[in-house]
Amino acid sequence: MPRGGHRLYPPETVVTLRVIKAAQRLGFTLDEVADLVELGGHRHGGPDRGMQARATAKLAEVEQKIADLQAIRETLIEAVDAGCDDLVACAASPRCPLPLSDLAGPLQSQT
Repeated sequence: MPRGGHRLYPPETVVTLRVIKAAQRLGFTLDEVADLVELGGHRHGGPDRGMQARATAKLAEVEQKIADLQAIRETLIEAVDAGCDDLVACAASPRCPLPLSDLAGPLQSQT
């Protein structure tokens, strides 16, 4: 180990670590990153078609999350605009924009 306690890594290791961190920032899980890195190591000079498929699937996943977040945002804006201050009172109101009835389904009393 060099003076100062810093470890020196081969350039290939540094590149691999940077690729892993970049893939994580793009939303890939560690398991997905491991698969991508392994695919890259076995590609024998040809294009990595697995990367394209996985990037396309991740893009679809991200777009779905964005759509879900936009729907949540709109519902929260409606809740703020409706003046919802008490969740139970709001849920009982026909004006309530929160999707409580969608989540619970019809309620049955237990006697």
